[in-house]
Amino acid sequence: MAVQPRLEMIPHSGLLAGVDEAGRGPLAGPVVAAAVILDDRMSIQGIKDSKQLTARQRGRLAIQIRRHAAAFAVALADVDEIDSVNILKASLLAMERAVYRLRVTPDIIQVDGRELPRFGKLAKRVHAEPIIQGDQHVAAIGAASILAKVYRDRLMGFWHVRYPQYDFRNNKGYGTRAHFMALERFGPCPIHRRSFAPVRESA
Repeated sequence: MAVQPRLEMIPHSGLLAGVDEAGRGPLAGPVVAAAVILDDRMSIQGIKDSKQLTARQRGRLAIQIRRHAAAFAVALADVDEIDSVNILKASLLAMERAVYRLRVTPDIIQVDGRELPRFGKLAKRVHAEPIIQGDQHVAAIGAASILAKVYRDRLMGFWHVRYPQYDFRNNKGYGTRAHFMALERFGPCPIHRRSFAPVRESA
């Protein structure tokens, strides 16, 4: 049985913000990012990559993170932005917005993945680095992945009420067989990403 990596409070000097996003792959909905500065004095058990948690576990952990983190923020890039600049750039934009919404400025920013947002004026004041599979190794990034995923899932639940024919409550905008069938039957709705080939071809 594979051993799951243990998320760690990485030794650092100053405030460390972990940053991650949720929703790069779906055919519909925004991409959501979160930034989290954990409080070294408050231990939150069970934080890991949000994809390794059930919805109930994510929900419980999100409450604890919001309650006990030193600071956190959530931001998004909407469908129009995704279609305008592409999903990667939109994801980086959402991450940058999340960091700027933190109530305190971090000294270090660790971002899940291979790419870094530009961070504008902050780029000269903070040390930023990408961490491959950071949501599996860095507690603050794992916490950010949980907040981003929970927030986005709730948004998709809201859109399900508006557009129930696509079953967004269950598929979260991902390309399930039923979702593809709905696209073929009804065409795309306003929150579909028209720059994505399956959506574009169904229009």
